Amino acid sequence: MILNYNISFGTFLSRPNRFISYIDLNGEKVVSHVPNTGRLKELLIPGAPVIVSYHPDENRKTKYELRMVKKKDDWVSIDSQLPNALAYEAISGGVIKELSGYTQISKEVTYQNSRFDLQLINNNGQICFVEVKGVTLERDGWSYFPDAPTERGRKHIDELIHAAGCGFKVALLFVVQFEQAAGFSPNRATDPYFANKVKEAKNAGVDVLSYRCTVTPNEVSIRDKIPVVL
Repeated sequence: MILNYNISFGTFLSRPNRFISYIDLNGEKVVSHVPNTGRLKELLIPGAPVIVSYHPDENRKTKYELRMVKKKDDWVSIDSQLPNALAYEAISGGVIKELSGYTQISKEVTYQNSRFDLQLINNNGQICFVEVKGVTLERDGWSYFPDAPTERGRKHIDELIHAAGCGFKVALLFVVQFEQAAGFSPNRATDPYFANKVKEAKNAGVDVLSYRCTVTPNEVSIRDKIPVVL
């Protein structure tokens, strides 16, 4: 996916709350929205190189959006809205083999008390629900989710389990928003309840998948499958 943003390279200064950060752009301190409510503590370190996009819309509270952070030598995409679009693009393009063969793709489909990110339908009318999670946390070359406890995430998985029990094909897709991940695991150290819920989903017939992305300042695309260790 080509990112058609007006981008600038800067340096991260601080994050006073979940929603905003201060960025140094060529010596000017600017306020930038953070499109991710996760902790991101291992990424948002003072002095870290960042990429922001500029949006002069008068209705915005901030003119900048924090898009990427460099960790060591690699860019990490932190935009939590991007994985859904990446998954849509990858499924449409046949990149995710486990989710191939579907001719219709719908976004934000209501099921029970939740909304699943994607609904796929094939020519036989078979429905597949897909819930997408963006992953930014890396430790020792391995990727993890979440980086903060997520009760909402556990509730979504309960709905996936329910759908699987009703005969629907169901997938939980973790999109790793950096290149250097050798594999993926639920972050048991931070949220053991979420980790247990993912294992419960797997045992209930939910297909638990993880794909990593190619990430450059101007493009992010789902690349290939990596192992999932529960």
